[in-house]
Amino acid sequence: MRTYIMLKPDALKRRLAGEIISRIEKKGYEITDMKMFTLTEDILKEHYAHIANLPFFPDIVKFMTSGPVIGMIVEGPDVVQGMRNLMGATKCLEATAGTIRGDFAFTNGENLIHGSDSPENAEIEIARFFGK
Repeated sequence: MRTYIMLKPDALKRRLAGEIISRIEKKGYEITDMKMFTLTEDILKEHYAHIANLPFFPDIVKFMTSGPVIGMIVEGPDVVQGMRNLMGATKCLEATAGTIRGDFAFTNGENLIHGSDSPENAEIEIARFFGK
């Protein structure tokens, strides 16, 4: 099984990419592809289509285009749910200690990492960002 993981601009600005990647690998997952790139508003409208019409979407675009991101294809048993557990809750105050967000995130808007929420969405997101 595989999933799509993206380290957001705050993870790179705060120099946490190595720590986060290390946690993924220490969990036993394999990163089978990785690239650094800068997002555009168009790709964000596609990626966040479910919230693109909400009033806070321009803030998401501003944040997500503020610097490079790292996209990864991560593989392993039950990797979608396993990575979601490793990442922690989206809302940083709900993320438990020991998770990426629980240990490092301090705002809901800048929460370091994105992971696909289902195997089906993982394949859609991998195709979107890797063309595979």
